[in-house]
Amino acid sequence: MNPYRRTVVTLATITLAGFLSLSLGQVRPAAPTGPGRVTGKADPQTARPTTSESAAVLVELFTSEGCSTCPPADKLLTDLDQTQPIEGAQVIALSEHVDYWNHLGWKDPFSSAEFTRRQTEYARQLGTGDIYTPQMVVDGRIGFVGSNAAAARDAITKAARSPRATVGLTFTISSPTSLGLTLRVKDIPDVSAGDQADVWLAITEGRLMNNVLRGENSGRKLAHSAVTRKLVRIGTARDRAFSAEHTIALDPHWKRQDIKVIAFLQERSGRRVLGATAIQLNDSTQ
Repeated sequence: MNPYRRTVVTLATITLAGFLSLSLGQVRPAAPTGPGRVTGKADPQTARPTTSESAAVLVELFTSEGCSTCPPADKLLTDLDQTQPIEGAQVIALSEHVDYWNHLGWKDPFSSAEFTRRQTEYARQLGTGDIYTPQMVVDGRIGFVGSNAAAARDAITKAARSPRATVGLTFTISSPTSLGLTLRVKDIPDVSAGDQADVWLAITEGRLMNNVLRGENSGRKLAHSAVTRKLVRIGTARDRAFSAEHTIALDPHWKRQDIKVIAFLQERSGRRVLGATAIQLNDSTQ
């Protein structure tokens, strides 16, 4: 048995058959302790406002190329992101590759300690104790094994019914390696007593492939979508509205046509997501 793996089950009475019938994740392995100016309007790229007919729901997946149970969860996130199958909800996907599998033979090139810290914060708030992969978190409030499609659909459907802010995001490209962004937020729902609503920007890249040479997925070619390349907090909403202009750096190696820019509001302590939106770059903005 792999000494670094144990399942997310605390009841010793669960049988092996019962365990196998659950699509459980794997608990975290024990860790050893441009020059030219380019401008342009994103004419069709202004994000549509969140409405009661299509509520933006943030879906985060904590995953790793070093985890053998993660590829089905990666596929589920891709399906949710690309097909938008849930009526009344606009799924906004963030695939966040954690780094705690990296010491077991394969270093995930998309991984970051920042995402491990973010997942740890969720574990404290959700009361789950251990952090594990794959884990999906919907709107910062509901966490479950990331390959559980039924749980994902149920959580997204419920989240879409909750009050949320109207978030507008537009951009111009100020240089080949940066974006100038304008963010406008209004109708922010009441924040929980004693909490604050932080404003975040994320850059994701889709249609990524990687050959895994070692570790649990050795020999496999893995596909990824909505890979979080950058996640930054840009401010805090003080009342029921927020506005800001912000410039964010882009790596020139990221494929422009596969990049999305995401903005969302989230309670700092309670982790509840209060609103979100996403826009996509395309060839016309290069």
